[in-house]
Amino acid sequence: MATFVLVPGAWLGAWAWEDTAQALRERGHRALPVTLTGLGERSALATPEVGLDTHIDDITAFVVEQDLCEVTLVAHSYASVPVTVAAGRLGTRLERVVYLDSAPFSEGMCLLDVMPEDVVNRLRRQVAEHGDGWRLPLPPVDLLRMFSSLEGLDEGRLDLMRTRATPQPFRTFQQGPTRPGELGPEVDHVVVACNDAQALLDAGMPALAFLNQSPWRRFHLPTGHWPMLSIPAELAKTLDAVVSSGH
Repeated sequence: MATFVLVPGAWLGAWAWEDTAQALRERGHRALPVTLTGLGERSALATPEVGLDTHIDDITAFVVEQDLCEVTLVAHSYASVPVTVAAGRLGTRLERVVYLDSAPFSEGMCLLDVMPEDVVNRLRRQVAEHGDGWRLPLPPVDLLRMFSSLEGLDEGRLDLMRTRATPQPFRTFQQGPTRPGELGPEVDHVVVACNDAQALLDAGMPALAFLNQSPWRRFHLPTGHWPMLSIPAELAKTLDAVVSSGH
């Protein structure tokens, strides 16, 4: 049995993991979805001051306060940024880090740095016009698909996202990790790539080349960027394979 701490990406709360978490429990694992400050059922805590450090503290405190050990920490999308730092703080509590359609961020690099300039400009307009200058609502589908594949999401799943998504404190997109820390060889390094990321890795994209080398292990999910919504059972099956295959 493994202990999974499931950290959602931008605009999402623990709710996004419900189906995957249930499928993991049915396989005998402990599955603990997290909601970061200002999102999901914690949206009332959103303020202009909520930033990357807030979410790093959320993840670290979640593990420490529940006295979790041998943790498999799963980071979807945006969550890779705070998880990169939190993982380094967890020491011997951490057994494995799984970057789900994401990758670790280097010091000082923020989420906006990996997006095309025209996308960043449109997101900033969304914040200014619809987010009181500090919140980023879930972008409209035409903008969302410019940086996140929606493959596998039918209208029902898209409606669920639109209904349950909460605005992301924009400061979290503007800040990059400082002193992210190094993961030792005793920590299992895993990336689970969905279709677009898989294609980039197969093509040997220089910025991601390290993910094709030891100590990284790679798994593939044949879907778009939101596998916990598009293929939750298959995601659980893959996470089960990650822990059962060791490192």
